[in-house]
Amino acid sequence: MKHTIFALASAQGRAGVSVIRTSGPQSLTVGALLTGRTLRPRQATYAAVAHGDEVIDQAIVIAFQGPNSFTGEDSVEYHVHGSAAVLDRLYGIFGGLGLRLAEPGEFSRRALENGKLDLTQAEAIADLVDAESEAQRRQALTQLDGGLKRQYESWRQGLIDLLARIEVYIDFPDEDLPDSLQADILTRIASQRDELAAAVADARRGRQVREGYRIVILGEPNAGKSSLFNTLLKAEAAIVTPIAGTTRDVIEAQLRIGPYSVLLYDTAGLRETDEIVEAEGIRRARRKAEEADLRIWVVDGTCPDFDLREVRPEDMLVFNKVDISRAPDVSRETHAVSLTTSHGVDDLIAAIEGRVTAELSMRTFPAATRQRHIDRLTEARDELEAALFNRMRVPELAAEHIRRAVNAFDALFGRYDVEGVLDVVFSTFCIGK
Repeated sequence: MKHTIFALASAQGRAGVSVIRTSGPQSLTVGALLTGRTLRPRQATYAAVAHGDEVIDQAIVIAFQGPNSFTGEDSVEYHVHGSAAVLDRLYGIFGGLGLRLAEPGEFSRRALENGKLDLTQAEAIADLVDAESEAQRRQALTQLDGGLKRQYESWRQGLIDLLARIEVYIDFPDEDLPDSLQADILTRIASQRDELAAAVADARRGRQVREGYRIVILGEPNAGKSSLFNTLLKAEAAIVTPIAGTTRDVIEAQLRIGPYSVLLYDTAGLRETDEIVEAEGIRRARRKAEEADLRIWVVDGTCPDFDLREVRPEDMLVFNKVDISRAPDVSRETHAVSLTTSHGVDDLIAAIEGRVTAELSMRTFPAATRQRHIDRLTEARDELEAALFNRMRVPELAAEHIRRAVNAFDALFGRYDVEGVLDVVFSTFCIGK
């Protein structure tokens, strides 16, 4: 028999109301014992929560009878006053009655094990709890509502249909099968491979929405990187001085662009140096540049000798100090600004916002939001590529590749290789979910 578990389902710390949740076979029995009442499922009961002659608190108690609960098990929620004394006393009573404090994500894990959620929906719960931007909320809610599940299940069912057609060749090798059947199978394999390849290619956008779009500001010392950093944040977050090499490390800050969360990074000025600390800052700046979704290069417009060899076509190029100089002509789009007088700053901010919005906003959310999804989709795509290469010369081999692709989706849903996957996924959850 499973243990009955308990945990705080609301935020930690003092609050007007805190919610403690229990789940498992003892939930209803313990609820009746502490309230002195038979709790009716899905009905709020106002009662004194007491243990023996000791009244712990006046609370609203709601019981859920399995399978009609979040976890699929008997469950009870205690809405109590949110003081540490009340919570500590209830924790002690629950422990004394044989209940166990839940592990991270254990409520959601039980919901998955009892068929109330699949693994993509369980992950969406964690994403929704962590959501800080409107786009993150929408993406997580779409996933929780089964958006990814429906898409993944559609691809999986398509693979099963393909497998059934290939089995015809295996089971009836001597029959006079039409040539159109083989051609149709190969066409379907190619089509589904292309869909999975597109989903893998688009996965970066899912990460950008979920984790934050990373903008890294780069350039030589005293070009105005920290000034641009402060301007975008509308705060004095980075130290600005005329002394070259003031910024020695990567400075990170978060901001919102429309519904999207953006991670903005100021970096050390790029130059040749023998100074150990500055050299380490430059190394970190270059490493952060490789992780960027958008790189903004700031160039001192008063310096005639500037090096654009590291600037990529997709990077933004900003010439600063145009109040005392003129932006040079280069064979690419540039933004001329003065971070001292704010000349051109509004246009630059609009361009940055336009880039972020263009890259992240689409009518449908990406097919993959986590590395685990990308790995499984890539695995399925590669198996279809191998099946297509076989060209049905050996139907048994083609069928095996399709089976492995189906297994990749089963692993994605949490139906295959369950324990190892679940241990990793749910270790990131908070205790009460």
